[in-house]
Amino acid sequence: MSDDPQPNPFEGMPFFSELGKMLSQQGPLSWDAARQVAIMSATGGEAEANVDPQLRITIEQLARVAELQVSSRTGLSTSVSGSGLKIVPVTRTQWVQTSLEAWRPLFERLAAALADDGEDEPALTDPNDPAGFMAPLMKMVGPMMLGMTAGGLLGQLARRSFGQYDTPVPRSPSDEVLVVPANISTFGDEWSLDSDDLYLWVCLYEVTHHAVMGIPHVRQRLEELLHRYLDGFEADPGAFEQKLEQLDPTAMTDMSGLQNIFSDPEALLGAMRSPQQDALLPHLVALTSTIVGYVDWTMDQIGASLIASYQQVTEAVRRRRVEADPSDRFVEQLFGLELSQSVYEAGAEFVDEIASQAGDDGVARLWADPEYLPTPNEIAAPGVWVARVGLSADLSDSQLDELGDQRFFAYLHFREPHSPYDPPPPFDTMFGPDGP
Repeated sequence: MSDDPQPNPFEGMPFFSELGKMLSQQGPLSWDAARQVAIMSATGGEAEANVDPQLRITIEQLARVAELQVSSRTGLSTSVSGSGLKIVPVTRTQWVQTSLEAWRPLFERLAAALADDGEDEPALTDPNDPAGFMAPLMKMVGPMMLGMTAGGLLGQLARRSFGQYDTPVPRSPSDEVLVVPANISTFGDEWSLDSDDLYLWVCLYEVTHHAVMGIPHVRQRLEELLHRYLDGFEADPGAFEQKLEQLDPTAMTDMSGLQNIFSDPEALLGAMRSPQQDALLPHLVALTSTIVGYVDWTMDQIGASLIASYQQVTEAVRRRRVEADPSDRFVEQLFGLELSQSVYEAGAEFVDEIASQAGDDGVARLWADPEYLPTPNEIAAPGVWVARVGLSADLSDSQLDELGDQRFFAYLHFREPHSPYDPPPPFDTMFGPDGP
């Protein structure tokens, strides 16, 4: 891709020419725009009150209970430094500001992927084309629009997120975990939930996630997959222009259509999924479903005896997942973390089956070694994972009947193809009907 500056479509118009120069120097993504839009979206432009000091004290006390329970039950460290974990109640504005910095590397990778259109030279504008200025104009304002899109998405998440792991994206290692009391309290009021029970539930959820994300090889694998996924986006420079062509510029009624286009992340990003991403997606789904399944399993082991209204709170929170806002879903899809109900259910069934076959020791082995992280095929066949990591020498009779002894052991031997992100070949393509 050429490093030459983009043509300035405002050349010859003094005010707009200076604006064009400013836009051309903002880099692949405008963080000033992202920050302003995120805060405005999170707060609605209204000032926020600080978190009540008494509520801070209550959350700190509940956090200590959650930390002790999670550490005791899982055997995982809840602190990166070993000096203890701190759950920090924040406003929506504070959540946005922290999250922008935490997710900045991911959005910058996305911006770089979209900016790389594969052209060595800038395209020439046809002087006879009345819309010919659109290509360089869109190239120039793209970083501003991408920043506004990123900010808008994070701002919407700030109005709904209980903490920092509603979307399980790794952040820089820290002994601080954020929770947003305004969102937790609003949800509790809507569902008539006991406030202390709900806050303890959220603390358990955040601490368990934090403990799993603190495992170095889990964080490394998830970050690697996320980076490769974002790098795989292929820019579709015509997407936005095609949307604009659908509008009638002489009709005032189309102003609402223009507003919808600017609020449509897919149109603004102008991105499409590539074959490389299609190959990575099953591995991202496998890892995230394992994480959320493990968190739910751990919560169930701890919560019932610790929280009086655990079942009521759990039912309400898990229903909330199904009713997630479309903007939440878009962020998940953008990062390859498509946390649909089926993904949560697959993760829960996987971990439950491991516990059934191999007990708590089997569940703990999920995180014991990088090689023990399950493959996409193993999520659907927990018994295969149990046998592979040496927890059981035998599968159930039904699994043995299904796979066949020879094919099963051959599958274990050949399970990793040339790339660790390619799925293993189907049995029928590896071997003939009579086995190897």
